Amino acid sequence: MQRLILATRNAHKTAEIRAMVGDRYEVLDVTAFPDLPEIEETGTKFLENARLKAEGISLHVEGWVLSDDSGLEVDALDGAPGVWSSSYGGEEGNHAKNNARLLTEMAGKSDRTARFRCTMVLARDGREVAHFSGAVEGRLVEALHGTGGFGYDPLFIPDGYDQTFAELGDGIKNTLSHRSRALAEVIAYLNDNGIK
Repeated sequence: MQRLILATRNAHKTAEIRAMVGDRYEVLDVTAFPDLPEIEETGTKFLENARLKAEGISLHVEGWVLSDDSGLEVDALDGAPGVWSSSYGGEEGNHAKNNARLLTEMAGKSDRTARFRCTMVLARDGREVAHFSGAVEGRLVEALHGTGGFGYDPLFIPDGYDQTFAELGDGIKNTLSHRSRALAEVIAYLNDNGIK
């Protein structure tokens, strides 16, 4: 079985990707390799950060490395929080603070349109082989709804639904999310190139 190493320490991302990939690949993340360096995300675009992570980790491991950089783009905030989605509230990975700041910034705004965007980079031996992207359009609600998912999921309703990602649950989210759309492109690329 082909090994796919995710350039992340985010257990939520790993679980989502593992569930979407199924048993086609052995999915590991960098926590399986304790000596790997931290890759600093210095880019200002999703592709730049995804490339930094994939290329950086692939210098230190054998096989295919897949990275993901993703976030929420809010039209009324000129695309913020964007690449800074995970630290928007002032503390990296603090979902409660991120959501609180977003609710404050959106108070009184009538335009609630937003999208989740994901860019993935596949790398090997320190170089990018290909990159992929996916997005899901939707709107923001004015208060947290639901307990599932992570990040901004309790505030985001995807187009065509009347519940947030946090209410819809992983089964539905994983069929229409930005990450699932980018990952579908990754899997098609791997299949088309005989990487199984």
